[in-house]
Amino acid sequence: MPVVFEKDGYKFFFYSNEHGPVHVHVRYGGGEAVFDVEELVELRESQGFKMSELSKALKLTRENRNLILEKWYEHLG
Repeated sequence: MPVVFEKDGYKFFFYSNEHGPVHVHVRYGGGEAVFDVEELVELRESQGFKMSELSKALKLTRENRNLILEKWYEHLG
């Protein structure tokens, strides 16, 4: 499970057997969300997040989109 980055308790990562479209998983507390990042940053799914936590996860994903894309192609081709 390649970790892209961690910030403020949020862990951004990929699974080793990922598939397109380009996306990132985010864990915080007991919640997990998936954001598509290939063209725009969009929430695909989430469970266990409070709205404020999900909003923060979205903000961090948008701020780090270029890093996420770079790491995706580095790890997954």
